[in-house]
Amino acid sequence: MKFISALVTAASGSIRGCTASRNRSGAYFRGRVVPVNPGSIQQNAVRNNLAALVAAWTSTLTQAERDAWSLWADNTPQTDPLGQTYHMTGQNAFIGMNAVRNQGGEATLLVAPAVFSGAVLTPPNMTAADQSLQQLTIAFTNTDVWANSALGGLNIYVGRPQNPSVAFYKGPYQYTATIDGNAVPPVSPLQIASVIPFVAGQRVHVQFRAYNADGRISSVQRDSIIAVA
Repeated sequence: MKFISALVTAASGSIRGCTASRNRSGAYFRGRVVPVNPGSIQQNAVRNNLAALVAAWTSTLTQAERDAWSLWADNTPQTDPLGQTYHMTGQNAFIGMNAVRNQGGEATLLVAPAVFSGAVLTPPNMTAADQSLQQLTIAFTNTDVWANSALGGLNIYVGRPQNPSVAFYKGPYQYTATIDGNAVPPVSPLQIASVIPFVAGQRVHVQFRAYNADGRISSVQRDSIIAVA
């Protein structure tokens, strides 16, 4: 169904059995789907980490530290999927940044960033997806801030392989690997093993997110490539 509405110019989320969504052709509505919850090892690890971060916000951080996170959130506006500006809470900022850092193997950061912005990530891209090795080749800009600190990193998430005609893929993505930063930055490109099998001819979608030493995370970047034998 296509529609033009004088009342609803932008929408996101679900109400009853209807979900608002958007693609390159514009806004549309679809039936709401209840996602399957397989309770995988990866899902449980993410949930446990989020629970630990909520507990840390409540019981570990001092009030001064919580206030500093709230100050960062108040001074760093975000943009939602509809292009509207909003502000996170301090708790959102603390959990969001540390969830990304923890996936990369870094300890939870209690001190809020002093710079009111996100991290900068020059869009990485895949240059190869090799079926025989089940390996992805990732090209990135090693002059970015994340790459030049031992406490920075680039998280890589792989999606389920798709038909080669599927150029846009929202997810889900599974955490796969982190390219660690260093005082001597890593050399691009690098090869990583895919955690999701793929075959030649399929399109492999990858999502990237960087984090700096001070805790700031970048916006999400995505790329895809057709796998070869």
